[in-house]
Amino acid sequence: MIAVLVSLIGGYLAGSVPVALLVGRAHGFDPRAVGDGNPGFWNVKERLGWRGAVPVFAGDALKGTVAALCGLAVGGWHTGDLAVVAGPSVVPVYAAVAGAMLGHAWPVFAGFRGGRSILTFAGGMAVVCPPAFLLGVLALVLVAGVTRSFAIGARVGVFGLPVLQALFVPAGQVAATGALMCLIGLRFGQAALAARRARPRRRRQAGPDGQGHG
Repeated sequence: MIAVLVSLIGGYLAGSVPVALLVGRAHGFDPRAVGDGNPGFWNVKERLGWRGAVPVFAGDALKGTVAALCGLAVGGWHTGDLAVVAGPSVVPVYAAVAGAMLGHAWPVFAGFRGGRSILTFAGGMAVVCPPAFLLGVLALVLVAGVTRSFAIGARVGVFGLPVLQALFVPAGQVAATGALMCLIGLRFGQAALAARRARPRRRRQAGPDGQGHG
């Protein structure tokens, strides 16, 4: 239990580092106040382009990786074939990744207004199951090449990870990965609900003639 708590808290603190917010402020804007309001890679990319958003991409993914490595160390560094997390290290590593995703979504260092944890999840999976992660990257590249859309490739690569992981680990670990992905679904649901609530407010502010008031 101590190892799990240490991993969870450490992961949360790592995930709470607001990379997108820091990058945005360095360029004179708050990503929570522009675009879709999501302080993550995609929103920053819309503002700064690919080159400017690379630090966000790398930083958000690295939070998951660092958290997972810390959980692996706390859990005794137990791995099986192909460096897949195994034995007593499984629960601390998953706790660390869950903590990092929670920190990214509700960061203590940024007023608990965070992103959707997709890249943080992917970064954690690089430690949880390296072969599945590499296959996911391959799927991303292939699908993005065929469709000419990085967004589509990324969705296939990330959301296909549990299926790919099933080739290397027991079903229990795949289910744990699915549980992590439920956090992503929760954040998307919250974002959709917030957007729905914001529409009536915007219409009221615009007034019946479509012009702004106040």
